[in-house]
Amino acid sequence: MSAKRIQHKVNHVALVVDCSGSMRPHESQLIRVVDEFVAGLKAESDSLGHETRISLYSFDHQVENLVWDMDVKHLPSMRGLYQVNNGATALIEASLKSLDDLGHIWEEYGEHSFLQIVVTDGEENASGGDRRHDGDMTILGPWLDKITAKMGGLPGHWTSAILVPNSLAKRTAQNYGFPAGNIAIWDADSQKGVEEAIGTVRAAATSFLRGREQGVRGTKNLFAVGQDISLDEIRANLEPIPANKYRLLKVDQEVEIRPFVNSHPGVTYERGSCYYQLGARAQVQLNKEVIVVEKDTDRAYTGDAARSLLFGTDIQGTVSVKAGNNPKLEVYVQSRSVNRKLKPKTRLLIML
Repeated sequence: MSAKRIQHKVNHVALVVDCSGSMRPHESQLIRVVDEFVAGLKAESDSLGHETRISLYSFDHQVENLVWDMDVKHLPSMRGLYQVNNGATALIEASLKSLDDLGHIWEEYGEHSFLQIVVTDGEENASGGDRRHDGDMTILGPWLDKITAKMGGLPGHWTSAILVPNSLAKRTAQNYGFPAGNIAIWDADSQKGVEEAIGTVRAAATSFLRGREQGVRGTKNLFAVGQDISLDEIRANLEPIPANKYRLLKVDQEVEIRPFVNSHPGVTYERGSCYYQLGARAQVQLNKEVIVVEKDTDRAYTGDAARSLLFGTDIQGTVSVKAGNNPKLEVYVQSRSVNRKLKPKTRLLIML
């Protein structure tokens, strides 16, 4: 009788980072973003007992592999590995090469998942040749066909995501085949934007690895929070709020928060006492508290562990997140604004 083999979880992560000339002002900030992402992978992998391996790529008009499938615990800082050059941006070529390389990994033993995250501050202009000067975009056609075919054919245990600089680049990434829920915008031109990017990628790493614990091997909603948390985890780690200490109000139309609260009898708007339901992408600052509500019972929970449960271990600063689809739970974020616009078909939680 043969012994039963342990199917341990193995995560293969490829981080593909723009090193074209436009990244020069952001070089040190980008190193911070990547190092924090790796720190998040290390912390969460240790906590869950996963084996996580990482590959690093940099690209301008050429694509270079810096690290190949290394245990994340042994990866040094990007400082000394990553260097900005004066080239253009072969975004499609870099995305394809990293996916193709990962495809050579043997998956016979263990339960494998693959995660690719691309980070860029610009637009494609070099796959198949640098077109910054001659303006010839006709050569890009075959590369568009290649990446849309590759993205469309990824197996279910593969996840491909990208950080881009603006909404135009987001639409372009969607045209390449990146799922909308796996595209996040970062502002590389400000310290605040870099802090948000750090929080975003660390939360994404946490979400990905915790999703593995729930049996999810791939996702098209990487940059969302809450979808991978169970009711049992909430009850075990957070404190219930007494039912007489809060109220939940239904929002029927877009409205400013202060007049909305004051229009309801028995409550008056007070700064910091209101929590909006997380839906579309929002920036959640370090000093903002979060509350989790059971959909079926409206029981509310909070506590010091709420942020780490939702966003990841030891995340500092602002996190740019949107709500994931959780059939049992809703996430509420503290607001200190007097004119925040509340969205229709959401709810507002007020602490009494």
